[in-house]
Order: sequence, then structure tokens, then C-alpha cells
Amino acid sequence: MSATVKEAIEQGRTYLGIELGSTRIKAVLIGENGVPAASGGHTWENQYENGVWTYSLEAVRNGLQDAYAKLAADVEKKYGVPLTAVAGMGISGMMHGYLPFKGGELLTPFRTWRNTMTGQAAAELTELFHFNIPQRWSIAHLHQAILNGEAHVGDITYLTTLAGYVHWQLTGEKVMGIGEASGMFPIDSEKMDFDQGMVEQYDALAAERGYSWKLRDILPKVLCAGEAAGKLTEAGARLLDPTGTLRPGIPLCPPEGDAGTGMAATNAVAVRTGNVSAGTSVFAMVVLEKPLSRVYEEIDMVTTPAGRPVAMVHCNNCTNEINAWAGIFQGFLAELGQTVGQGPILDAIFHAALSGDKDGGGTVLYNFLSGEPVAGLTAGRPLLARTVDAKFTFANFARVQLYSAMASLKLGLDILNREEVALDRLLGHGGYFKAPEAGQRVLAAAAKAPVSVMETAGEGGPWGMALLAAYAVQRTPGQSLEEYLDSRIFAGQKAVTIHPDPEDAAGFDAFMERYTAALPAERAAVDHLN
Repeated sequence: MSATVKEAIEQGRTYLGIELGSTRIKAVLIGENGVPAASGGHTWENQYENGVWTYSLEAVRNGLQDAYAKLAADVEKKYGVPLTAVAGMGISGMMHGYLPFKGGELLTPFRTWRNTMTGQAAAELTELFHFNIPQRWSIAHLHQAILNGEAHVGDITYLTTLAGYVHWQLTGEKVMGIGEASGMFPIDSEKMDFDQGMVEQYDALAAERGYSWKLRDILPKVLCAGEAAGKLTEAGARLLDPTGTLRPGIPLCPPEGDAGTGMAATNAVAVRTGNVSAGTSVFAMVVLEKPLSRVYEEIDMVTTPAGRPVAMVHCNNCTNEINAWAGIFQGFLAELGQTVGQGPILDAIFHAALSGDKDGGGTVLYNFLSGEPVAGLTAGRPLLARTVDAKFTFANFARVQLYSAMASLKLGLDILNREEVALDRLLGHGGYFKAPEAGQRVLAAAAKAPVSVMETAGEGGPWGMALLAAYAVQRTPGQSLEEYLDSRIFAGQKAVTIHPDPEDAAGFDAFMERYTAALPAERAAVDHLN
């Protein structure tokens, strides 16, 4: 196996996917059959500066270079050869946000998806378009900047997302994969482009306020999976690999968001399929066979990387609070003279949750580190509360941790259930599903649908991005993305499936009754705990 992979690396027949996630930048190299061959990663964190969640462009550059350098070192260590070229590559990143440029100058610090500062704009645009515009979308950030009277807006020559920015730096091309583009501005899935009617509506609105640019002048060009999106330039190669080992000329596929790469990584791009990505944030993507009956503020309408309509439930908070409590237990054990890594502690929390009371025993927990629009919160304060007669055991504490991580998502999933959205399979991926069984059982109870986790679930978005890069090069004429993934990547792929347990589902519903009833306490914490 290694000899075959080594030969593929030497001959430039591998594919590279890089994803800039919320807490980690990861690069994955795959062989021609999609099997991961090497990886490298860089840990980073957003900064809260002047009321804005952000990352600096310097941190983006440094993180990219570090992740790639570690990938290249992994290749050298495993196969004894340098990584000089690949057959194709692609860039992915956390979706949405606001990166406005004048030429090559960033006009304001990067405003990420985590910010909940665009409520007025989102509401106005939702009413204007009769289409739900979430706060984190790029158009909401642009419109809020206009409403705020921010001087930079008139100078914008290009507006993009993190994935689009990195792709631009590597190729010089101002393009965007349709899945990522659908988190910037509404998409017309028949024309596979931004919705022209809504573009004209917004251009008229901007002109009334004195802005001379048109949306299509400042937004990237929309491309679908499989289309050519430029090649790695000399400057791009040096940006990624300052050592000069990586050669320019590598074709890139359209840049995508982490939602699109998650769909590819779980083979959930066909109608009646869905996936849940659960890590720092959590989102569910369900590929629709028919439109929803009306507009829901809790449901975003986006697309697959191939442009199919998708109902998306996105929540800003997921595993952060579980990780924070694992740190508390790690410190407690250290006081007892025991050095235990965070991994075993997390495993213990997930395992203990399986034996907790089905409803959590009277404890409620809010994991809101940041605002959560699905729950109607513009800011967050992690909060743990219990009734005086609660059964406050470690197992129940663990169970409500897992429930809390999925609670906001469940609010949106319940809407899709009421809409009778057909769902043949739901696949989970991300850190929440690394421990056996527990995360799957909780999600199955929340969605009231079977949940599968594949062997490759831990590979996640960077692997999905590498698959999209491979599809752009390997696909046969007329071959759809779903056909390619089914026949070439996932044929014979093993998966563990857990069906919803009626008692788990009833217990989660009981927890949610307490959760929704006590939301005013969480709002009070936001108002008064500063």
C-alpha cells in the first residue's frame, strides 16, 4: 500500500484538501481512490476584539503555512519523498462572514459567522426578499454596515468569505463554489447562480443609499462542483509553501464552505439524504426533494456543492462547553496527583451519558458561549441549573451536556419533521461522534431518524474538500457528484447505524420542555452577567 501511495505522490497523482475550521486548520492528502495518505494541522482560535469575533489575515497566512508544512513533513516521514505536486487541490473554510476589500486592502477586520450583530439587516432583507437571510450571511453583514453608516462600504471592490479569500490568494481568481456562495446571497438552483431578481432588488436599495457599485461587481463568480476554478500561481505556491518545494500550476476546484465539504465527506449530496456536522458549531443539512411550505427564520436555504436545494439548521454552539467541563475535571484530577489527557475525560463523559436518566434528571444546561439565533439569543452565557429535587449525578450531568449540544439543532429539526421532509439517511461527522454510540443515540433521539457514522467520519471537511478536488479531475463526462461519490469513493464503505429509541426520544423531549421553559433565565444571564 505505502509503495503504491509513494509512487502516486512522486508522480503527482494525489489530491489535497485544506479546510480552515473554527479551531483547526487541517490539510489532508488523498490517493486516487480517496483514501487519506497524510495530514497536517494547525490549532488556532478566534479573537474577540472591539465587540467582533475575528481572525487576522496574518493568522490565516501563518496557519495555512503551518498546516501545509506539517502535511509535507508527514509525507516525508511516511513515504520518504517530498511533496512537489498534486493532481488537484481545493480550499474550504468556515462559511459566511464578511471580508470586504478595496483592491488588496482589507477594509475592516474579518467578521466571522459567530457574530450576531446584524439582526436589523437580516430582518429587513428577509422581508425584502421573502427569503430567510440569517445574521451570519455575507449580505446581512454588508447591509448592516450600510445601516450603521460605516464609511468603508463605498470603497468595496470585492466581498468574499474566508475560503474565497484564500482561493483568491492562491490563484488570483475571484470565484466561489455554489454551496459557499449560497451562504453569501440567495441562489437560484435552476440557473446555478445568485438569484438575479434579488440581486436587482438589492442593487436598487444600495443605489437609493448612494452606492455606485453593483452586487455582481463585488461578489465572486459562482461555480459548481467539477468546474475549473484556476491554477496555483507562483505567488500562491510560495504563500502555501515558502520552502519552494511545491510547484505552481496545480488546478484548483471551486472553494467551498465547511457545510459543503461535510456533505461530500458523508456522501449526503443526493435528495432525501442529510448530514450533521458537530464540533465547535453544529449544523444539519438536508437535501430537499420539494420546497418548504413557507419561510422559517430557523431554517437557511442553501445548496449542495452541485447546486441542489438544501435546508440547513445552523447553530453557533456545540461542543465548547463539553470541552470546558473536561478541562475542569482535568484540573480536579491534577489536584489529586493524576495526569489525565482531555481525550479520556471526554470519552468518560460520553460513556457516562448512556446510563443517565432519559430526561437528564431535572438538570438543564445552556452551552451558549456566543449568541444563538435559533434560540433567539444575540449573545450567550454558559449556564447550568437544576431543580431542588434533581437527580444530580455524573451520568445525568453528562447526559445533559450531550443534550445541550444538540438542543438548539433540535429546535430546527422539529420544524423539518413538522414539514414532513423525507429523509432516507442522516449521517453524523465531527468530534461529537468520535466516542462510540452516545452522540449517535442523542442525535437519533433529536431527529427521530436513523443516524449513521462511517469509518471516515473522523476525516471530516478537509477530506471532503480533497474529494471535491478529485471529482473535478477524475469525473467522467456527465457524471454527477453523487454518482462519483457513490461509485468511486463510498462503494463498500462500512457504517454503523443507530435507530431512534422511543424512550430516548421521549426523554429528550422532556428535557426540551425544561430547556425552552427556562430560556428566560438564560436571557437574564446575558443581560446581567457581564
